[in-house]
Amino acid sequence: MKVLGIIPARYASSRFPGKPLVDIAGKSMIQRVYEQAKKCSNLSEVVVATDDDRIFNHVKAFGGVAVMTADTHQSGTDRCAEVALLHPEYEVIINIQGDEPFIDPEQITKLTACFTDKDTQLATLIKRIKTEEELFNNNSPKVVVNKLSEAVYFSRSALPHIRGQELENWLEFYTFFKHIGIYGYRADVLKQITKLPVSSLEKAESLEQLRWIENGYRIKVAETELETYAVDVPEDLLKLKFDQ
Repeated sequence: MKVLGIIPARYASSRFPGKPLVDIAGKSMIQRVYEQAKKCSNLSEVVVATDDDRIFNHVKAFGGVAVMTADTHQSGTDRCAEVALLHPEYEVIINIQGDEPFIDPEQITKLTACFTDKDTQLATLIKRIKTEEELFNNNSPKVVVNKLSEAVYFSRSALPHIRGQELENWLEFYTFFKHIGIYGYRADVLKQITKLPVSSLEKAESLEQLRWIENGYRIKVAETELETYAVDVPEDLLKLKFDQ
């Protein structure tokens, strides 16, 4: 099984312009993500997909592989789809977040393992929620999972609702999961989902994966114990541990 790891990277972030090129203890954000991804032996190749010459040239300068893509893409999924069309030899595409400089290669390995099952169309990671702060953080999407280890629904709200219990007791009555935002796609499925119109559930929650579920696609989930640390705004840099 040939697997292509793609790191979508754009310069024009509204909350943190130029984020991929920010220096983190001597290396750029995008270089750190790229080097972590390259440690995953399950990936046949890793490329950075960008629409900006500065990012493209920087990746080339540190010895990485970069591809220029259109500047009209609305999501990383769309950017991955453009690259996938250029490389039909890959069966599986892994969308690696470009703002997680210390992503653990084990997470990528766990995700790619989902595709050993030929029926897997899409896959992502989940992590058990252990604190009230995580459970009721609307910026951290939650995942409802069925007995087949498939995502039933994603929501910014805490789901399911535990009837008859105070909020502070919910974790005692149900195992809640949060979404870890790394995706895997079967190449033919990736091509299909990028042609789907924005769905009503996606509009409501502002979560693109709901478009796939609403159109009948199945998302396999794998549980991880590893945490991820994303850099969304400059202040997030202060939370990183510079021991890598």
